[in-house]
Amino acid sequence: MKIAKLSIILVAAAAIVFGLSGLSFAFHSGGVAECTGCHEMHGANSSPLLKGADVSSTCLECHSEKGQSSYHIATNNADINPADHTGAWPYNLTPGGDFAWLKKTIYWTLRNSPNTNEGDSHGHNIIAADFGYTADKSNTLAPGGTFNAANLHCDSCHDQHGQVRWVGPNMTASRDSGPIIGSGSYATSVVPAAGQAVGTYRLLRSELADNSHSQGNPDFSTMTSPVVAIAPGTYNRSEAFTQTRVAYGNYMSDFCGSCHPDMHSTAGILRHPQGVTASGTVQNNYNTYVKSGTFNGTVASAYLSLVPFEEGLAMSAANYATLKGHAQTNDSQLGGMNGTSQVMCLSCHRAHATAFPEMTRWSNEGEFIVYNSLYPGVDNTGTSYSVGYTAAEYKQGMYQKSEASLASYQRSLCNKCHAKD
Repeated sequence: MKIAKLSIILVAAAAIVFGLSGLSFAFHSGGVAECTGCHEMHGANSSPLLKGADVSSTCLECHSEKGQSSYHIATNNADINPADHTGAWPYNLTPGGDFAWLKKTIYWTLRNSPNTNEGDSHGHNIIAADFGYTADKSNTLAPGGTFNAANLHCDSCHDQHGQVRWVGPNMTASRDSGPIIGSGSYATSVVPAAGQAVGTYRLLRSELADNSHSQGNPDFSTMTSPVVAIAPGTYNRSEAFTQTRVAYGNYMSDFCGSCHPDMHSTAGILRHPQGVTASGTVQNNYNTYVKSGTFNGTVASAYLSLVPFEEGLAMSAANYATLKGHAQTNDSQLGGMNGTSQVMCLSCHRAHATAFPEMTRWSNEGEFIVYNSLYPGVDNTGTSYSVGYTAAEYKQGMYQKSEASLASYQRSLCNKCHAKD
């Protein structure tokens, strides 16, 4: 009997480590997690009875790790040396990025002048004392908003109790109708029957959430619908051979605008359009652009994970099924823009952190992102465009995407929509 129990435990552990079956999502399962996973009834380290020194430290007790299990979003301190250019770079390749890029401040010399690639600029500077994450040293307020950067924690954006749900069979949003039977974030997620529900994408906050428990109290009053999106079942992975497609449906830019409202305003200053249907010219550019100098692509193979877009789909039973079908990692779903597609904040940025300033998906700090068929590096002829990284570090920041898939002299991926190269 003991041997049988041990075998079951080992199989379950392997499933969690390697992302097999639904076990890798079992802790949250679309809603409130196991209470004792985050809280200590006696002898807690912080209020409200948290296991970590603060909210984000408690989250990172599970989510900080070197290893591409899907839920890891921050490489551990022991596995990254900010000054090390020999492979100790952030390891995780989730769609949202790895917070450890915040710790990679690079100093290098360009044209005999000192240059700095500041780690603070690489993403959202969460406060997690147990893991060495501190408030943004440059921005005391969220750019384009009034949110206090000193209050930024994981639960500023994510509802740790996950009460908001999609109720079957019509997938209507609610905070209290029907039990949550599983996550609604993945291509492998269940379809809830009448009276049942699944959780919302990544437990992201909206107007429906109990936002009294969010650090810093960001204003989600304009978020009348939760974010609609679906990720593949396995998503923390290299894109050296195939792309990771998150099927974004709608409302992601509205979510970002809860902390960065002025980024979406045209009052007195023009901002890049977001959350609106892309023009016919943009659609055509996206679908025909392959790489710098090559504009003969087709809509069937146009999707590029470095420049994702929203499909303009609100939640419904049919759209839930459609998005689940599109969220793949095998390049079977590479369809480009159509008449409902939208450019969103995450078309250019990642949600957590990236290798590049302003948490962009690719570097906008130089003319080329591939130079002479190589990623730029301080160890090759692309030094001017390297932002201080070696070519291998730069490639990690590009999710290990093959240089050969881009032009030998590839310019900014703004051109995926604007085709100026």
